[in-house]
Amino acid sequence: MPGREQIKAGRATIHDVAALAGVSRQTVSRAINDKDEIDPETKERVLQAARTLGYRPSRFARGLRRRGAVTVGLVISHLTNPYFPEVAAGVLEVAKERGWQVIVAESHGSADAEIEALDTLSHQVDAIVGYFDSGDELLAEHLTGLPLVLLERGPDQTRFGSVGIDVTDGMRQAVAHLVAQGHERIGMLDGAPADNPSLRRLAFLDQIHAHNLPVDKGWVAWSSHDVAGGEVAMAELLDAHPDLTAVVGFNDLIAVGAIRTAQQRGLRVPDDIAVIGFDGLTLGELITPTLTSVRIDKGQVGRLAVDQVARMLAGQDPPTSDGAWVRPDLVVRASA
Repeated sequence: MPGREQIKAGRATIHDVAALAGVSRQTVSRAINDKDEIDPETKERVLQAARTLGYRPSRFARGLRRRGAVTVGLVISHLTNPYFPEVAAGVLEVAKERGWQVIVAESHGSADAEIEALDTLSHQVDAIVGYFDSGDELLAEHLTGLPLVLLERGPDQTRFGSVGIDVTDGMRQAVAHLVAQGHERIGMLDGAPADNPSLRRLAFLDQIHAHNLPVDKGWVAWSSHDVAGGEVAMAELLDAHPDLTAVVGFNDLIAVGAIRTAQQRGLRVPDDIAVIGFDGLTLGELITPTLTSVRIDKGQVGRLAVDQVARMLAGQDPPTSDGAWVRPDLVVRASA
């Protein structure tokens, strides 16, 4: 165990205190911040270890915490993509109802940045919620025991807490709507490359095959997750398949780009080509024509995530049934 003489070269850390007291880092955090549900003898042992080592919580961390409050770290991919602020708003709203605090970090879709955010937040919060592409083993290495809830990853895809999106059912609704309108040549603009296809692409192709349509993986083009990417990808798809009559976008921003390219080419939406987005952003009501989209209830995502954090902080296991899933619904507007 470390003693004061072992850490002279540097400032004592929460890990030093945990090792000396024989407890977890989370227990040290709860003792230092006078949280509930900690044994008095354990608390005193932690405080004595802190005094022995001269440990002081960082000024930043002390300023973030109120007595007895829970602080949750939220990692989102892109603040510039309106989908993620809407999810963040859902988490913030539910956390506020509980009197909790939320610290938001942005990973920019980078694996290195998300791990850096995890390392930083793990010293400041009681639990973490967010979007992570890294596997369970790497996340566990950097998590140091904190409760973690992964967004848009099903409970069958991780050992951590999770809120999954039922992409299969959402895509089923989208394709069924187009087929009911007589469309047979339907393409997709995916937000992931062909060698690492998204779940939305896989669900789309499954539904296409279920309807026995003359479409294969060549009818899917890759797009970056923005309007400009949707414009470029739609142009490529129309060049390859000029007889296309409908397209499904990986997200709403890509779908908006698809509409813009179609209109620039003199195509009428939806008369000549129908367009469906995925996410159900409020901006879909602001464009012309208004965007038909598979809507994800971002408020429900936030509520399920925060509820899982509460369960895990109370020592319960995260749910492994339907309680961890958000089921989208198709919002039909003018574009399809």
